[in-house]
Amino acid sequence: MSKKILIIDDEEHIRRMMRLTLEATGYQVSEAEDGKRGLKSFGDGSAWDAVVLDQRMPGIDGLETLRQIKERQTDARVVMSTAYASIELAIDAMKLGATDFVRKPMTPEILRNAVAAALVKQSPISGATAPASPDGSAEPLIQIITMNGFTIVESEAHQEPDERRFTVRSPTGGEHEVLVQIDKEAVGYVERMTRRRLPAENSFWTVQAQRLLSDYLWNEGKVPPTRKLTLTDVDRDELSIAARW
Repeated sequence: MSKKILIIDDEEHIRRMMRLTLEATGYQVSEAEDGKRGLKSFGDGSAWDAVVLDQRMPGIDGLETLRQIKERQTDARVVMSTAYASIELAIDAMKLGATDFVRKPMTPEILRNAVAAALVKQSPISGATAPASPDGSAEPLIQIITMNGFTIVESEAHQEPDERRFTVRSPTGGEHEVLVQIDKEAVGYVERMTRRRLPAENSFWTVQAQRLLSDYLWNEGKVPPTRKLTLTDVDRDELSIAARW
């Protein structure tokens, strides 16, 4: 039996494109033009295998719609989509239980891959930040964030204090190890600006490395060709976080 997908989006031409793309893949597709109608169509969730949900809609926005969907069905598979994206918004969506987060305009392939990936997951996975241990270093917690069809998993492989290794799973199923190098100039910059020493092994840099990799995957839509990125800078907005870390 073909899977049933519910599209909730206020733009008619976007819904049509999504419907045609998914129907061509063999899914049964229904549409709703805003969050209120989407929740009514969703019901208790038993009729649907996955939902493609827009974030920016009149009335009830995507995050609130997502929250109410998860209240009704905790294991609902929801792919969030938006043209007004930020890493923070994606993280918020993942914390609420979104299975994936894709950026408009999207290609048919990205949409198909995101829905297919959502359907095979046993349960939605939220982004998490490794807590700091008493000495300020990162605990060996595997972190999982799904974004734009990619899944980022913190590697358990041995790494140097100024390295962070991640396994990136692409929408097509391939796996690649990506190394993020923590540049000593970035460490020095944070220390000068905050007057607080956060050595490269501190969990603050794990979060920054993950953010750098997430930004790259979000903006480029591919794994770094060299499988390596270097963290050379920290946004000013992150300095206040570093000061409290």
